[in-house]
Amino acid sequence: MFEKISFYILPMIVLFIFTLALIKKVPVYEEFIDGAKDGFKVSISIIPYLVALIVAISMFRASGALDWISILLGDFLKKLSVPTDIIPIIFTRSLSGSATLGLFSEIASNHGAEAFITKLAAVMVGSSETTFYVLSVYFGAVGIKKFRYALLTGIIADFTGIVLAILVARYFFLANIV
Repeated sequence: MFEKISFYILPMIVLFIFTLALIKKVPVYEEFIDGAKDGFKVSISIIPYLVALIVAISMFRASGALDWISILLGDFLKKLSVPTDIIPIIFTRSLSGSATLGLFSEIASNHGAEAFITKLAAVMVGSSETTFYVLSVYFGAVGIKKFRYALLTGIIADFTGIVLAILVARYFFLANIV
C-alpha cells in the first residue's frame, strides 16, 4: 500500500501546485525562470567560500595535523575497539563530505565490505553533517556573519553523531563477533 502511495504522491503534489497556480492566476513559467535566476546568483556567490574551504581542508591534510591527531588518539580508540584507520573520517566529516567519501571509499577498498571498520565508517558518514562546509558556504552566501551558536551546536551534534556511530556499530557489528 505504501509503495502505491509513494509512487503517486510526487505527481499529486505537482498537480496540486499547478492547479493552485491556475486558480490564483500565477504565471508559473515566469516564476520558475525567476527562481532559476536567483539560484544561479546564489551559486555564483558561494564560489569564494567554497574555494576557501577547499584550500583550508587541503592545508589541514597536507600539514600533517591529521596524522598527529591520529597518533594522539590511537591508543584511546584501540581500547574502545575502534580501528585507528577511522580517525581521518572522524575529523574530515565536519569539513567536507567529498573528502570523507573519498576516505570511506579507500577504507572499503582496503578492508572489504564485510569488515567492521567499513561498517563503522559507513555509519559515521551517515550520522554527521559537514558543519564547517555549511557554515562557510551557506551562511557566507546569505551574509550571516554571527554564527557562534550555530558552530557550537554543529560541533556538539557532530561529536554526538560520532560517539553514537561508534556505539551503534559496536552493538550491531561487534556483538555478533564477540
